[in-house]
Amino acid sequence: MKTANELKQLLGEIDRKGYPAYKSTRGSYRFGNYILCIDHVQGDPFAAPSKLHIEVSGKAAGFPQRLYDKKYKRIALQDQLIRLFGRQVEKFSFQAKGSGKSGILLVTRCAQEVLERSTCTIDEKSGAVCVRFEAGFPANGRTINARELMKILFDFLPKCVEQALFYRNLDQQKMERVMELSVDQQYIREQLKEQKLIAFVADGSVLPRESGVSSRPMKDGVKFVSPASMQVTMCLPYGGEITGMGIREGITLIVGGGYHGKSTLLKALEMGIYPHIAGDGREYVVTDADAVKIRAEDGRSIKCTDISMFINDLPNGKDTMYFSTEDASGSTSQAANVVEAMEAGATALLIDEDTSATNFMVRDELMQKVIHRDMEPITPFIERMRDMYELYGISTVLVAGSSGAYFEVADTVIQMDKYVPREITGIAKEAAKDYPGLELPEMKPELPHSRRKPKKNTGLLHKGRIKIKTMGRDGVLLNHENIDLRYVEQLADTEQLTCLGYLVKYMEEQMLDGTKSVKEVIDTVWKKVEKEGLSAVCDGNDLPGNLAIPRKEEVFFCLNRYRGLRL
Repeated sequence: MKTANELKQLLGEIDRKGYPAYKSTRGSYRFGNYILCIDHVQGDPFAAPSKLHIEVSGKAAGFPQRLYDKKYKRIALQDQLIRLFGRQVEKFSFQAKGSGKSGILLVTRCAQEVLERSTCTIDEKSGAVCVRFEAGFPANGRTINARELMKILFDFLPKCVEQALFYRNLDQQKMERVMELSVDQQYIREQLKEQKLIAFVADGSVLPRESGVSSRPMKDGVKFVSPASMQVTMCLPYGGEITGMGIREGITLIVGGGYHGKSTLLKALEMGIYPHIAGDGREYVVTDADAVKIRAEDGRSIKCTDISMFINDLPNGKDTMYFSTEDASGSTSQAANVVEAMEAGATALLIDEDTSATNFMVRDELMQKVIHRDMEPITPFIERMRDMYELYGISTVLVAGSSGAYFEVADTVIQMDKYVPREITGIAKEAAKDYPGLELPEMKPELPHSRRKPKKNTGLLHKGRIKIKTMGRDGVLLNHENIDLRYVEQLADTEQLTCLGYLVKYMEEQMLDGTKSVKEVIDTVWKKVEKEGLSAVCDGNDLPGNLAIPRKEEVFFCLNRYRGLRL
């Protein structure tokens, strides 16, 4: 390892040379109480910025072990340090001048969810902190301007590190509150299992968001008040006693007029799989970690999936126990989404009627009389909901606005009235008595069979190195193979999509040999990531600083939508 003075001397030597001379700066340098590592140097000032990271020993950083001695505490602390470092860096971005991206300083921007990211890692034993970021190395045209880079490395960055990564300089009471919130959120999550709940929504939560493109809380949004009949009390380790609505296992129906908050509640439940930062309004909205949002997805790719519990006897004779298509319909896509969620280990399905295929969800009495069951290849979801819970323990939370047929099978009915929930199960059940009951199929559904054993996509691999490109929130490209993830709605951040790209790339290169099932492949990769970290599935020794870990379920959903998958 070299010293900071040696780096300064090197920069003096290459000043005013051609831009490629910056490559010689790659390496590690001791800056007093931290180490600066230059991992990748951009090819020219107009290219993507250079990648760097900072390492601070646990002793120098000085964070008390109680702030990171559990995984969920460590993730919360890492998230907070990213936010603090990002605020400091933002002050100095483009303060160093030059052409193109000269002087830009970039750190991951965290939204409302607390995610485990590669941007910042804390060693669980030593407390050592590592933060990854990007910097545009300055140039005039394509001539090195080392004096401006010296400003970044020797003036700006030391101030950022000092103000964001050393415990002694931080608001220590706020750091304690970050830890305490993470403990309280984890406590609620553990209580869900013990109390047989799918989700908990605390009284006083603000569920409406600022806008359709902002996840920040709506100013003056209606505060949540739980119905007395569904109220649950939790005694948090730090937050004391709180009350809220507990959604019990089974079948829960959310009804109400348009714009009264049905979908807003469901959206909060969807994102309740993640912890949220203080001030978000949903800090104490916690959903079972394995709850999965399901919707129709016209045009998606389906590979050899057993959808026979919902669809059988197609007129074209297509095998629905081994169903494949490159252009799924609404009903076949939603059937595949349910089955794939079951394979991924979903404990609850979250469904909004507005984004579902009507013929997949329900068939009313009149339609059953006109089109006899023997003529209809689809067994609608309403006829499988009860069996899915009683046989396989998979609950359902369904937002419905157009059909009262669901009242018969629901365990709990919640009416949203101007964003205020009311429990109306008794009223709904009484009303349902005046209508003919559902004709349920005689045969109980069997667990879908999974015979899929993926092989390498040789067409992808023969080109050599696989390149990954994230298409915003729409999907990820592996070379020219597109994985469409627009409708995997519980992905909270584009960095999760980038991470999924690396995981599928690793599976293509190392795992897919035709001997292991999809589940076995993903289970193996997931255990490797949990044990060794994301660097285990990334190229070389340099961990990218733009990855956020998704859930295991999203790894399943990504691989299942990969059109290049070979079976």
